[in-house]
Amino acid sequence: MTSSDSINIEQNVSLAPLTTLKVGGPARFFVRASSENDVVKAFRFAEENDLGVFVLGGGSNIIVSDAGFDGLVIQILLKGKLLSEPRAVADGSSLGIFVDRIDQPHVSQPHTTAHRSDIVEVNVGAGEDWDAFVEFCVNRNLAGIECLSGIPGFVGGTPVQNVGAYGQEVSESIVAVRCYDRVNCEIVELGNSECGFTYRTSIFNSTERDRYVVLGVTYRLTANGDPKIAYQDLKDLFGERRPTLNATREAVLKIRRTKSMVIDPNDPNSRSAGSFFKNPIVDRGQFEKIVNVSDVPSVPHFPAGENKIKVPAAWLIERSGFHKGFRCGNAGISTNHSLALVNLGQASAAEIVALKDKIQDGVREKFDILLRPEPVFVGFE
Repeated sequence: MTSSDSINIEQNVSLAPLTTLKVGGPARFFVRASSENDVVKAFRFAEENDLGVFVLGGGSNIIVSDAGFDGLVIQILLKGKLLSEPRAVADGSSLGIFVDRIDQPHVSQPHTTAHRSDIVEVNVGAGEDWDAFVEFCVNRNLAGIECLSGIPGFVGGTPVQNVGAYGQEVSESIVAVRCYDRVNCEIVELGNSECGFTYRTSIFNSTERDRYVVLGVTYRLTANGDPKIAYQDLKDLFGERRPTLNATREAVLKIRRTKSMVIDPNDPNSRSAGSFFKNPIVDRGQFEKIVNVSDVPSVPHFPAGENKIKVPAAWLIERSGFHKGFRCGNAGISTNHSLALVNLGQASAAEIVALKDKIQDGVREKFDILLRPEPVFVGFE
């Protein structure tokens, strides 16, 4: 089906193959948007036909209902990478010039400018594969996102979730996010401070959840910088040594593979949506309650701001009786990572949700804590 604006509108497109969990029904209408103009036209089509819209990236952090999505799904496939010197903008941050559909090979100019300032900005389209982008930067000795290696999905999803792992978050390096503003029907660029980044949260998945569509992201990285070694497993591995960015990336990938958190068609444990639950952040009173009902001498925890404590969701799940390999029909918990719910072969979305509910109920009964899911639920009422 083709609209009057000459954008290709497909119908009844199966969404399950476009997600890492591999469950869910079809989209009634579907657009593969490879340019900003495609995005604008797609939203115009949805408005003209009174359709709900879901914006899809790499499908790594979503669960699609078995009924699918009765509206328009727009998959953001904007490509391009551009390395540039930073320039100042009004809010005191900096922003490189975004150039659509530029793919640069390993060139010498960015390194020349970097030796003057040690700073390089990389502007990248939202439809680029995230891990390939991390590799692109690491291979150019650009530090700032190396610990985020192996995370599935597209670049556009990283500011939405404020993606983080192994002691690093994208909010530490994001300068600006280029978006389509659905309210004002215009393209805007939001500086870091406007994105409202907190733990696994931004305005894109909270206060302005249905307003902005990420088109591209500008990251500020350090040329020839040191990797961030904050995660305990990395500290233990490297000790007093100063690892290269490549060594750090490989170490992170190795850790993730042991937990089946790298997409591998030969590993059934990787047929998941990644870490399914957020680590709860509690006050000291709640933490004391956890300690009191626990049957172990110490509860793992981490500081999370003034009078706040982060407790690992994986620990809470396991102490509530849900071990690695636990299964409920065709859905289960990964045998390598208790935070990952996996499709064991022919799981339905309903089975994944039933397992989620079972785990939430068990943790709430044991510790009086409601675990919050990380994935986005699509097509559920």
